[in-house]
Amino acid sequence: MLVKPSSVIRSDYKTFSRLCHEADDPIIITNNGENDLVVMSHEAFCRREAWIRLQVKLASADKQIAGGDLVEHDEVFSRLRERVHGEV
Repeated sequence: MLVKPSSVIRSDYKTFSRLCHEADDPIIITNNGENDLVVMSHEAFCRREAWIRLQVKLASADKQIAGGDLVEHDEVFSRLRERVHGEV
């Protein structure tokens, strides 16, 4: 993870913005030598949010599997067909 002083933002925002877009990880911004902020591009933020949502869904699925709360393949597709044909 990159660490940059806050003066980088103030002195050359365009270069800092480019760095944020090129970096795949968040960038730590320091103020007076102390960690202060974490900055990332909007695209990187959206990717991370999507990854977090996926992890939550996978954890929920794992919990359902562990609890034996499963539905047979044929039943799932039967429900999907009903929904598709009911909405058409």
